[in-house]
Amino acid sequence: MSPDDKKRQVAEEALKYVTPDTIIGIGTGSTANHFIDALAKIKHQIKGTVASSNATADRLKSHGIPVFDLNSVDEISAYFDGADESNRHLHLIKGGGGALTREKIVAAASQKFICIADDSKLVDVLGKFPLPVEVIPMARSYVARALVKLGGKPVWRENFTTDNGNIILDVHNLQIIEPVKLETELNHITGVVTNGLFALRPADLLLLGSDNGVKIVK
Repeated sequence: MSPDDKKRQVAEEALKYVTPDTIIGIGTGSTANHFIDALAKIKHQIKGTVASSNATADRLKSHGIPVFDLNSVDEISAYFDGADESNRHLHLIKGGGGALTREKIVAAASQKFICIADDSKLVDVLGKFPLPVEVIPMARSYVARALVKLGGKPVWRENFTTDNGNIILDVHNLQIIEPVKLETELNHITGVVTNGLFALRPADLLLLGSDNGVKIVK
């Protein structure tokens, strides 16, 4: 089974975790796109969605699925999104698509975070996938030097601007043994908007598409 088939498989399975007559949050990326396409089949069962990016909002609207601004919503029953990496504690690296800040906001505002991915994303130690850090543009060089002091090798994601008008530094060469500690340290660097570690608020459930069906990690 190809990685794309596994993503489609797990996206279909995730529909079981959609609570009818509620608003749900939707992430950004290839797996989230498969979930949106699957969600279209049951769109009349939900009140609507909150999107973590402009691209996600556009895809939802193309299916006729209502999209609400987070500020107009009182409650989100669950947030559905993929991951670039996950460990068995459900700490994640996200942000390969550059939507990490809005993803973090919607995840924080949701009662549950359901992470959907293919089984290649489950790792023992986070960090092989470069950790995205969203940065205010004028602070790029300052933040990069601070990241080097933490042992990382930051690379500016050139010709890319986030939906918030900021830039991304992808940090290579990290072995993230203490995700909660590193997430906190990175967020305290002046000029950092947020980083792609989802450890302070990890996923509540991880669904993994595999050759042997969908596996559940709690």
